[in-house]
Amino acid sequence: MTETTTGRADRAPARGHRASTRRPGSRQAEVTRLLPSGILVVVLVAICALIAIPLIYVVLSSLNSDLGVARGEFFPSSFSLENYANIWTTIGLGKGIANSLIVAGSAAVVSAAVALATAYVFVRFRFFGRVTIMRGLLVVQSVPGTLMVLPVFVVFASAGTYLGITVIGTLWGLFVTYLTFTLPFSTWVMVTYLRGLPRELEEAARIDGASNLKILSKVILPLSWPGVMVAAIFAFLLGWNDVLFASVMTNSDTQTAAIALQVFGSTQQSGTLPLYGQMMAASLVCAVPVILLFLMFQRYLVSGLTSGAVKG
Repeated sequence: MTETTTGRADRAPARGHRASTRRPGSRQAEVTRLLPSGILVVVLVAICALIAIPLIYVVLSSLNSDLGVARGEFFPSSFSLENYANIWTTIGLGKGIANSLIVAGSAAVVSAAVALATAYVFVRFRFFGRVTIMRGLLVVQSVPGTLMVLPVFVVFASAGTYLGITVIGTLWGLFVTYLTFTLPFSTWVMVTYLRGLPRELEEAARIDGASNLKILSKVILPLSWPGVMVAAIFAFLLGWNDVLFASVMTNSDTQTAAIALQVFGSTQQSGTLPLYGQMMAASLVCAVPVILLFLMFQRYLVSGLTSGAVKG
């Protein structure tokens, strides 16, 4: 009788222990769900509608006639792909997209490569002024671009005057301008990512006789692809969407897609019937490269953005 009572007493704490382990989990579940399921569904539907409805309207307007868009038709009375065929001659969008791909793509590749090497030096080596330089990059990143338009233009114009080098109106001049703003951000992205990489792999490669350059290319680069993709994509987006610097650094032959759209939109304001359909079609065509870029590198982008929070 005593053994039976003792056995029950021994099993009681175990049950209490199991019950206590379930309680924190249930409480955590209650805390993480901030809204009831019904309200959460309504909020998500409202957010998706706010995003999807304007996009659907742009797509339908690009398939509609200019008169139908001017009348305020949401669904076209007749669908036509004529606007997509006319934008290449009316706007000259082909040259603008090509210039944007060259400048933004070059800025993305060079910025990611330089940022990787620079971040590796900052993270793995200790030298005088390292922290000061990193803080300086952060300060440069925080300066608004509108404050830098005039100084950059004056410096590049002076280079053409004193050095005999034409910078204004060239694609490489715009490329150097974008590097000024993409390198600080890309460097900080790579610094955050490289801090989470283990040093043991580098030490093993160094024992085998690998140089710093070989370690960077054979060890660090394969492990840093998510961070490199984040830096490259954001640098590409800066160059692709920029209007401010491209408007003063380019001419009619080197204008980017964003400038071509801006010029086309401004010329349509004085017309009797603006070419609304072509404007919508051109906007969608200019958005296609960015959408494809995100779809192709979505896996690297998500892991690169979350790596700082997980590894840091």
